[in-house]
Amino acid sequence: MRTLLVAIALALFTQGGDPNIAAKHAIGEVKSIDAAAKQIVIKTDAGSTVTVSITDKTTYKRLAPGETSLTNAADIAFTDVAEGDRIMARGTVAEDRKSVPAVQVIVMTKGDLAKKQEAERMEWRRRGILGVISALKPDTKEITISHRTMAGTQAVVMQVSDKTEMRRYAPDSIKFGDAKPSSFSELKVGDQLRALGDRAEDPLHFNPQKIVTGAFRTVGGVVTAVDPATGEIKMNELEKKTPLTIVIKHDAVLRRFPPASEMGAMMGGFGRRPDGAGGPGGAGGAQPQGQGQGQAQAPRPQGSGAPAAGGPGAGGPGAGRAGGGFNINDMLERLPIISLADVKVGDTIIVSSTQGIDPTRLTAISLVTGADTLLAMLAPRPQPGQATPNPAGGLGNSGITFGIGLP
Repeated sequence: MRTLLVAIALALFTQGGDPNIAAKHAIGEVKSIDAAAKQIVIKTDAGSTVTVSITDKTTYKRLAPGETSLTNAADIAFTDVAEGDRIMARGTVAEDRKSVPAVQVIVMTKGDLAKKQEAERMEWRRRGILGVISALKPDTKEITISHRTMAGTQAVVMQVSDKTEMRRYAPDSIKFGDAKPSSFSELKVGDQLRALGDRAEDPLHFNPQKIVTGAFRTVGGVVTAVDPATGEIKMNELEKKTPLTIVIKHDAVLRRFPPASEMGAMMGGFGRRPDGAGGPGGAGGAQPQGQGQGQAQAPRPQGSGAPAAGGPGAGGPGAGRAGGGFNINDMLERLPIISLADVKVGDTIIVSSTQGIDPTRLTAISLVTGADTLLAMLAPRPQPGQATPNPAGGLGNSGITFGIGLP
């Protein structure tokens, strides 16, 4: 929630701890409600637990996401507050910052927040573009990204203006919403970039309104241990054979890649079949079943300048959800979500994380298990007489950019 509650939090923030707990308020998600004891337990974004005590004089306001004042807030009752809602409890916070007697409770309901988030995600999918920064021109604030489409890889240029909102993932952060205000000077070649905006008349140029970037690390490995109590996975990295610890926090997204036997039905002809042969989608991506059927896709040589018919550049970077532009990142975002309990010793996984302080510990943003088939698809094909490449050898140039999630 990046509206009134956060604005107030920043304005009232006091030194010494959780930014969601200040002298006169606490903000967090409702974890439990004890009506008999007249208490609400909330958990802040930083993981702190605060007990909110209420009285008969406590007032309640329901605020819609996106509102910037209480002018349009609706009066509600204690019984309208539910687990999963996000609240600001206003009152004098105890010195140990673990409790607050609430004079007022401002509520954004779980349902309202989910609707707003889904609307934002749909907009980023429809008007967004995703890629890896391949060139920077500081003097003109021009960014070139390598953007993978169904027809191949495109070089897309975007110009940053004073009106462009720029944000960047901090080390070890995992949520889109945690990205901090940033500037052009923080960008580096190799960073992942997700932008919201519109295509220019030239389909290989993009006019960004918002840009989110980050330095991410994507590795593949085999799971050697899973500890649900600590939320940690141990794995041996495939490429360098080094042991790594993967930290799974609440907001990490875990998905399962389908076995090879289900690939055809799911992907409808992804660029390469598990045996490495070219498929109907060409070398660059896939066409999901039920989307754009009956619309012929114009073939295009890999790396050529013009966009494929119906793909990015023909109606926007998000165009193609119903006719083209489907790629490996689209596919990964549509895989079924699983829990840590579904990850087993011996599984092959791919993990994306920000570049943290400790290179042996990765805080997962996204994790895909059952990744043997995916790695086989991405692996470079050995030439006659050459040794079989490392199983993770294709990750470096795969175009996988699932570090930056969606709102």
